Amino acid sequence: MDAPTGVREHCTIAATLDLVGSRSSLLLLREAALGTRRFAEFAVRTGLSEPMTARRLAELVDAGLLERADYREPGRRVRQEYRLTPAGLDFLPVITALRQWGDAHAGVPGGPPIAVAHAGCGGEVVAQVRCTHGHPVPPSEAVVTRLR
Repeated sequence: MDAPTGVREHCTIAATLDLVGSRSSLLLLREAALGTRRFAEFAVRTGLSEPMTARRLAELVDAGLLERADYREPGRRVRQEYRLTPAGLDFLPVITALRQWGDAHAGVPGGPPIAVAHAGCGGEVVAQVRCTHGHPVPPSEAVVTRLR
C-alpha cells in the first residue's frame, strides 16, 4: 500500500498523532473508554502524576475527544468529570485495535489482562479493516488514491 507522492505532508495519521499520540493520552482515552470519569481515578488508573494527568486531560478536551461535565456529591462542592465526546467515541475502534494488536504481539506477561465482549451476544469485540460494503480488506487489496 504505497502512498502517492506528496501525501505525507498532509497526512491525517500524523495530524491524529499530534492530538493523541502520546502514551499518556492513549492511556487516558483507554480509561475513559472503560468508564473512568473523575480526575483522581484517571491519575491512579494510569499511573500518571497529577500534573501530567491534568495537562493531558486538558489537551484531550481542547482536541474535542473529552468534555468536562459538572457533578456534585451530596454535601460536597461542584466538581468536574470527563466524558468521551462523539469524536472520542469515534476513537474507540482505535483503542480496540491497539488492545487487539497488543494482545497478539506485545507479549504482556500472563496474557491479556482483559477481554471485551459484545453484551448482546457474548462475542469478542475486535477491530477489522473493512470497506464501506462490509468486505474484509487485506493490505494487498487496499488501493490508495490521492484526493487533493
